[in-house]
Amino acid sequence: MVHADVLILGGGLVGSTLALALDRHGLSVIVVDPADPAVTLAPGFDGRASAVASASHRMLEAIGVAERLAGQGCAIRQIRVSDGLEPGKLDFIPDADDGALGTMYENRAIRRALADAIGESGVDFRSLTRATSVDRSTSGVRATLSDGSEVTASLLVAAEGRNSPTRAAAGIATAHWRYDHAAIIGAFHHERSHENIAYEIFYAAGPFALLPLVDDADGHRSAIVWTVKAAHAPGMLKLGDRGFLAEAEQRMGGFLGALSKASPRASYPLGFHHAATITAERLALVGDAAHGIHPIAGQGLNLGFRDVAALAEVLVEGRRLGLEPGDAQLLARYQRWRSLDTMLVAGATDTLTRLFGIPGRAASAVRRLGISAVDAIPPLKNRFMAEARGESGALPKLLQGMLV
Repeated sequence: MVHADVLILGGGLVGSTLALALDRHGLSVIVVDPADPAVTLAPGFDGRASAVASASHRMLEAIGVAERLAGQGCAIRQIRVSDGLEPGKLDFIPDADDGALGTMYENRAIRRALADAIGESGVDFRSLTRATSVDRSTSGVRATLSDGSEVTASLLVAAEGRNSPTRAAAGIATAHWRYDHAAIIGAFHHERSHENIAYEIFYAAGPFALLPLVDDADGHRSAIVWTVKAAHAPGMLKLGDRGFLAEAEQRMGGFLGALSKASPRASYPLGFHHAATITAERLALVGDAAHGIHPIAGQGLNLGFRDVAALAEVLVEGRRLGLEPGDAQLLARYQRWRSLDTMLVAGATDTLTRLFGIPGRAASAVRRLGISAVDAIPPLKNRFMAEARGESGALPKLLQGMLV
């Protein structure tokens, strides 16, 4: 029977990052993931792209992942927010010596970099496998896997995503609701350069986000996260490329010129959930198992990375004090550290979603007034930029680019 300090259920972006962070600090890790790497690492799998905040990027550098992403990311040097195409905008532009606000990567690139790093690490990664039974007790964690083997650990980490069966089995309640929205995701080429600007254009039906990607042999590219009414999503997916690009160009007002070469598109429903607690006996939740938010601010993956950095620091410092990873004191510290931050971010994104979704010219005028006011108040803009960088609050050492 194999024993590890930490057993992680779920080997997605957050689960794999946590495994590497712990391994980098000398903790033994088993990752159990049901996905088939031949599928998840294939070029056509998951067309999403993610904005990795500058603080999150420092963690990827510290654990040896960022070097594997060299040349595949596009720096976000400015964020422009507007209410539709009406006059008035809010530009977040950091000082030249402050660096980028974040870096856009296609998820497939991050997934490949993590897989390659894990392949050269001490992480015991078990793909095409799931836990068929898990027992948590005061003495430790024991799991039977689908291949018939048994493993034990001091701590169980659930990184299984929004519908975490481990969270449900632990009886952890969640606040959750569905928005009447779906996100259409994809990418396309455009005539003019995006100049490393991310655009967030708010319409009553939902935000329309354009996210800069690295140019390729065919020219300039951007990813799109287009929020539409849930009932309209199937029709949007059925549109041919020409019709889809025409609709997108209309929403953009043509400011990037003609659009072309639309990528395959996908849609997923949008919702909110927040776990009442992110710990239980010898259990910690990370990423979407703990919280799920609207993509309006692009902070979903970064919230998960902040979980990783905090939990890794708590466990590593606990080890130095002679405490095992499943110790209740360490889990209580992780709960305290992450609960306020996740609640504030989740509440802010939900409020923004509802505020910008109010229809009517009067509501639009009020929003434009608010956008102009924020644009004119440097301290407030700096606060928003700190949030975008993931640099607010008590930063774990990994998010500062240091090992614990």
